[in-house]
Amino acid sequence: MISREEKQEIITKYGGDAANTGSTQAQIALLTFRINDLQGHFKKNPKDNAGIRGLLKMVGQRRRLLKYLKNNDIAQYRALIAELGLRK
Repeated sequence: MISREEKQEIITKYGGDAANTGSTQAQIALLTFRINDLQGHFKKNPKDNAGIRGLLKMVGQRRRLLKYLKNNDIAQYRALIAELGLRK
């Protein structure tokens, strides 16, 4: 679980402003940190199918947001995926 302070740091870092929670970069970063946070839970609990479904929904949402960012601003897309370490 991401604390309120960590969430504000992520939004400030990627959104540019603490109130800019709707920016695509901030949303992608928050989803990435939530997905990474859940990885340990699913290693301990592999039969948590309801949780896995939620994880897959988050991954799909992040994929759609990345596609949107790629189509609208390729430079920011490349910078974001390099910073978050999403693509290899």
